[in-house]
Amino acid sequence: MQLNSLYLRIAHEQYHLLKFILEGYDGLCLLSTVPGRKGCVCLRYPDNYRITLFELLAAISGKIAVKN
Repeated sequence: MQLNSLYLRIAHEQYHLLKFILEGYDGLCLLSTVPGRKGCVCLRYPDNYRITLFELLAAISGKIAVKN
């Protein structure tokens, strides 16, 4: 199975919240940090979950966004 990659910059302190939420959706995506880049994460997901993942990220974006 081929996975797509999506790189995001999130509030560093919200990593565990994002991980907790994503784990509730079995098989939705794989979350990993990008070494050397504070707050940068990579989501790898199958194409058939694209809409679900993007809708979920839009719904929680206010909670995980980097605050300036």
